[in-house]
Amino acid sequence: MAPVGPSPARTEFFQQLKPICVPLTQLALRPSTDKAAHAKEILNLIDRVADVWTAQASKDASILDDKLADYCLVPLSHVIRGHDQYPVRVIEAAIKCLRVLIEHGFKANMPQQLAQQLLIFLSLLVGGVPGQQPQKRELPEETVLESYKTLGALITVTGPSIPPSSSSEHQILPALRHAVSVVLDGITEGGNIPSIQLEALNCLHAVFATVRDNSVLATFLPGTVSTLTKLLSLPLSQRTQKRVLVSGLEVLRVVLVNVLGDIKTRGILKQTELQKAQEGSSETDDTPPDVLSPPWLRATAAQVKIALSSVLKLRKSESADIQSALLRLCIGLLDECHGSLAECQSILVESAMMLESEHRSELSTLRETSLQDLASIYPELADVVRNTMYNWITGLPRVMQSADETVKQLAIRNILRGSKLVADLGIDSSILENSLGDALRDSVITLIKTSKPSKVTIDEIGTTDMVLAGTNTGVEVAYRPVLLDSESQKTTRNEINTLISKIGSSTRQAKLAASMLSSLRDSEGADQIASYWLAFELLKASYAQSSDIDAFFDLSGLEEPGYGQDSIFQELYDFSATVLTSHSDATDTDWRVEAIALEVVSFSASRSRAEFRPELIDILYPVVTFLGSQVPQLRSHAITTLNTLASSCGYTTVSELVIDNVDYMINSVSLRLNTFDISPASTKVLVMMVRLTGPRLIPYLDDVVAALFAALDNYHGYPVFVENLFAVLSEIVTQGVKSDTLLLESSSPSSARIDHRKRKAESAGIDGILEILAKRQKREQETEDEDVVMGHPKEAWGPGKDKSQAKSLLDQLTGDNDEDNEMEEDKEGGGEKAVEEAKKTPTPTYSLLSRVVTLTQHYLTSPTPTLRKSLLDLLGTVAPALGKDEDEFLPLVHALWPVVISRLHDPEPFVVIAACNALAGLCAAAGDFLTSRFKTAWSGDQKGGGLGKWFAKVKKEAGVETSKTTPRGKGGSALLGSSSSSMGGSGGILIPGRTSADGDTSSLSLSVSNLGLVKTPPPPQAVMSGSGSSGQGGTGTGSGTVAALGKFAQASQIWAAAVGLLTAIVTYVRVDDDMFDQMLDLVVDILPKNEELRRAFETVNADAVWLAMYEQGQVEWMPTPVVVVAVAEEGVDGLFEFVPMEVNVMGNKA
Repeated sequence: MAPVGPSPARTEFFQQLKPICVPLTQLALRPSTDKAAHAKEILNLIDRVADVWTAQASKDASILDDKLADYCLVPLSHVIRGHDQYPVRVIEAAIKCLRVLIEHGFKANMPQQLAQQLLIFLSLLVGGVPGQQPQKRELPEETVLESYKTLGALITVTGPSIPPSSSSEHQILPALRHAVSVVLDGITEGGNIPSIQLEALNCLHAVFATVRDNSVLATFLPGTVSTLTKLLSLPLSQRTQKRVLVSGLEVLRVVLVNVLGDIKTRGILKQTELQKAQEGSSETDDTPPDVLSPPWLRATAAQVKIALSSVLKLRKSESADIQSALLRLCIGLLDECHGSLAECQSILVESAMMLESEHRSELSTLRETSLQDLASIYPELADVVRNTMYNWITGLPRVMQSADETVKQLAIRNILRGSKLVADLGIDSSILENSLGDALRDSVITLIKTSKPSKVTIDEIGTTDMVLAGTNTGVEVAYRPVLLDSESQKTTRNEINTLISKIGSSTRQAKLAASMLSSLRDSEGADQIASYWLAFELLKASYAQSSDIDAFFDLSGLEEPGYGQDSIFQELYDFSATVLTSHSDATDTDWRVEAIALEVVSFSASRSRAEFRPELIDILYPVVTFLGSQVPQLRSHAITTLNTLASSCGYTTVSELVIDNVDYMINSVSLRLNTFDISPASTKVLVMMVRLTGPRLIPYLDDVVAALFAALDNYHGYPVFVENLFAVLSEIVTQGVKSDTLLLESSSPSSARIDHRKRKAESAGIDGILEILAKRQKREQETEDEDVVMGHPKEAWGPGKDKSQAKSLLDQLTGDNDEDNEMEEDKEGGGEKAVEEAKKTPTPTYSLLSRVVTLTQHYLTSPTPTLRKSLLDLLGTVAPALGKDEDEFLPLVHALWPVVISRLHDPEPFVVIAACNALAGLCAAAGDFLTSRFKTAWSGDQKGGGLGKWFAKVKKEAGVETSKTTPRGKGGSALLGSSSSSMGGSGGILIPGRTSADGDTSSLSLSVSNLGLVKTPPPPQAVMSGSGSSGQGGTGTGSGTVAALGKFAQASQIWAAAVGLLTAIVTYVRVDDDMFDQMLDLVVDILPKNEELRRAFETVNADAVWLAMYEQGQVEWMPTPVVVVAVAEEGVDGLFEFVPMEVNVMGNKA
């Protein structure tokens, strides 16, 4: 058969290489002096060779063989031989072209001698000559990277052909050892350049993956494991990139499996078993062990265990890629090195349990071998899993003492994963169950003792609003955490909750909860809190886990006696109810126990729903009691519990919950008050309860108010306690005045609105005057007609036997109409009877408020100023509501008046202000009933010299003084008819003046003494305003006052309250003229700035207000109305107009 010639494609490819390789050979063979000059041309030719090979390999690699590669290697060898004479870029291109030739040309047919030469060249190029100084020329990173790539390709193609070390053809082994050492140096000393480290790791992977002789690899094992351990351990691992660590872990797995795998060491393992069988036959030998012998294997396994203990610390890394690579390392060594690395099983199993992901997909589980699969195959691994789990559980309390929260969280996650693995393997151990419960309790106790109390910032206003707003039944309110409530411990708390919820089956969780309850009643402090909290959390997790199964199956008959969920939870609920009902401020109970009890009650209500309503009889009041707790966390828990109770029991709001069960709560409160079991929390509960329910609760509080009155009688000598009791009464009043049922029964809408506000007297007009005159004339005519002499009386004066005592003398004289009078008397008597029948009956709320207000008069002299202020505020609040029934309210005002008016002289400024406000409220409610009382108090013999002097004193202390202004007119007086008037004489009268033809206006003054006409000068053109400057007439403000103090000073605040009281008096109470004038003199200088006060005074007497303001120079100039009249007097004719009044600026004459 004739030989087959070269294919056309191969021939064509050769024709492409020939024009490139021939010039390249010629340039490479030139003398050394010309090589650097042609470096650029050589670089282009080398790149062309590499490009042609790469293009052909991607097109058709079947025509490429070692002969073509050898043809191209000839010019490259000349370039490589003189690499010191070429630029680094040329050498890099030559190395790259060499890699292409190795990968696509030589493949597995490279001669060993050529491979040896290339190994030596690349090793010397990257690592230099061993034992000598580093080369002078530093290689760039790109050249080193390309060298490692070429070295990896070279090892890959030559590794399978490397002979054993015992063979005579082992000349390549020294070159390979040198290359491996260079690679190991590149891994750790690669200048922290990830790309170089990755290529060096690839070279090392190629060595252990391609070299088939295990004895050769065994010689590389110590240095390789040491280098990789250095790379993967601290502190170098912290500075190494994640991809380098992942590649290093993968290479370490390949190294250990290919050298120490059970398949590679099965002969050594058999020898080890034989030696164990022949006990005593072997003597101790101190000679170094041979390679691939049992002593070598034992020594190597011990050293590998030390290395793995350092590498496996990477399991704490948060990178998922590193954890996945480390898990593959552990599983791979447990699977393929099960016998050879038996000493490392404990650390490998522990690391695999920590790294086993909880969220592995089913596909990956089926595709990859897991620790569960290995434990099922090798029973000894299951024992290791159980021992590791026991060590974790018993060491958990010690770990919880650490200050690093990450360490705690990792320990909890490890137990969770271990528990899942133990359950999957079906390992049933009572020791583990018992130790787990004890470890959980001890761990929580440690956390409670070591955790610092967090600074709780609960907005009290927001809390109150939350209660008053009720609750939305569609919203589930979450509790604030009781344990580990700081933000730094949030993750640790969540990990513990996750561990509890997934610790095992619902039955196992119920058993653990029962074990916690067994020590709950006898423990105290942190032990009780930990047991209580764990028992509750375990039962919640048990119910949550079994809820789905219970929806389809009834497994209650399969429960073990004493370990049923319901029976255990009932015991827990009974203990919680005992904790809540026995709450007292006198006992020092940890608030966390009571908070957990509230959560247990809330959970029970959420499970029982409407069936929980009977339990409210005993539970509701204790829960509400915590609204007055001094601990903010307990108040927050109480609010959340009330919202949950309302939602679970079918109430729309918390108010509805309290109202519907108000009889139970009132009985509980009354019982405590009657037994004098009164604490600050009880009074605060009453306040919060009344505020929560609003006016609807007030009619049910008769017994409570009576008990409060009894407590006031018994403890009136304790000011703080009395103040707390009156805080309850004040809240009752505050909510009572908001009631719609406060309106009196059988009252008409008009009678419910009593307004004592004074109104301006309206002018009757011409028609009204004529009507009045007509009525007067008619009345006089009737008087004349009836004025007839009746003669002497026919019987004695006085009431007869059958006459009423109320008959008047006029009725006796008109005795002719006795029958008519009797009919009128019957009619009047019937009318009075009808009035009595129609008399308004007060509601229970009204009566209750009256009783509370009546009691305040006895405590307005209390030595506690805050109590006096609160009582005065109470009067101001309740007065408008009680004033609707004057028959009931006015006697109450009469009783309160002496003690209230005396509070104006209280030594505390805020009490004086409250007294002013209370008196203002009484004025608005009582009206003219206070006329005589204010008149008496204004100039009476009271402390301080009467109310008028008190107002003047308050004004003076506030620094408000009347500005000194010059009176109007030339004589210094602005009053009409004074001795020195502005008209130039005494008693001058202003009359119209004449307007001349040139527009000049003059005024005429008619003297009272001589009736002479006096010319007066025209008025000034400046307009006087109520806000003049301080430069006009003094140093005060435009209103005529000087404020020496700021508005926030105590004296200024008292004066502001006094002005409010004066406004209320003038607005609602009738005052006589003298008192009105004195009041006006007090406030005339502030009238321009106080519009409300000015309107109140103008309503009573607008003329007096204008005159007083005119005297102070506070009347604003207004245009004069012009009236055109015809004057028929002799000597005066023409048109006249009213002359403008003369105006003074403060302190200056016109």
